[in-house]
Amino acid sequence: MNIGGAKMKRLISCDKDKDNSKPSNHHGLGFFFLLPLPLTNPVKVFKATARSLHEASLTEKHEQWMVEHGRVYKDEAEKAKRFKIFKETVEYIEAFNKAGNKSYVLGINRFSDLTNEEFLSASTGYNYKPRKDVSQGTSFRYADVSDAPPSMNWRQKGAVTGVKDQAACGCCWAFSTVAAVEGIHKLKAGELISLSEQQLVDCDTSSNHGCSGGRMDSAFNFIASNGIATESEYPYQGADGTCNNDQGAVQITGYEDVPQNNEDALLQAVSKQPVSVGIEGSGMDFKNYKSGVFSGDCGNNLDHAVTLVGYGTSEDGTKYWLAKNSWGTSWGEDGYMRLQRDTGAPEGLCGIASQASYPTA
Repeated sequence: MNIGGAKMKRLISCDKDKDNSKPSNHHGLGFFFLLPLPLTNPVKVFKATARSLHEASLTEKHEQWMVEHGRVYKDEAEKAKRFKIFKETVEYIEAFNKAGNKSYVLGINRFSDLTNEEFLSASTGYNYKPRKDVSQGTSFRYADVSDAPPSMNWRQKGAVTGVKDQAACGCCWAFSTVAAVEGIHKLKAGELISLSEQQLVDCDTSSNHGCSGGRMDSAFNFIASNGIATESEYPYQGADGTCNNDQGAVQITGYEDVPQNNEDALLQAVSKQPVSVGIEGSGMDFKNYKSGVFSGDCGNNLDHAVTLVGYGTSEDGTKYWLAKNSWGTSWGEDGYMRLQRDTGAPEGLCGIASQASYPTA
């Protein structure tokens, strides 16, 4: 401080010693300095602002989504983890829909904050086995069908109950089975009754495994031996429970397999009744499907089960299957999905013609 003070005194002293009558070379500006202003890139500023706004928009969207789906996280760390997954899902969906080069569109749903592994374990549940390793149904009764109409919708014919929700239980196999049995019971007995998936989850344990997966053919055998209760008598709980096998309101005689890898045979069967099928439902597009005729990339790794309740042709001429899913009405087209038909692959899109079967009554 003393050094600085002495220096300042000397500067003042020098100024005082100067002849003020002489013109100054400073022109009164000797103690002013022009500092360079930092240069900013307007493009970078715009991008940074856009990112901030996008992040804020996603945060708000996530909050709204949490309210809509009743999602509550245990702590802020869990919320941050789920937001990251949600953000990646939304960005994928927005990029996909913006491209606009597919026959279907995607949308956020209740799975949007789950990893693919979490989604698969909680919302699928078809245990694939090659047919040579399991007992097969009797002969295919629809082999000679030649009058299949160009379109079919069993919903419109009153043979399909409302879309149900398996929730966080890997028992798609039970829902696919029950929907097919509800359909054949309507066609044979003339009444549409909602039947019990929970009874299959709790009681069909000889070869099926409740929320850990199962197969429709085994479930058809169980119902043929025991009957199945109504939904009101044995309501769905979304978890493995204790068996109460005293109720069997509806009976079937057995089941038949549709010839493998044959979409023509599958069409013959669906023209006569709803049919259970195994499919590969693990892809990002399948999980986020919203509407349109699905034609996305998927293989023949059967991990999910749905029920085919019709078929038809879209306005642009694309042939499709109409599938009833078990993920509630907020997924897909009010719980349904249209999948492209006759793609040229013997197994069909997502393996839909690989393992199809239907109950008999």
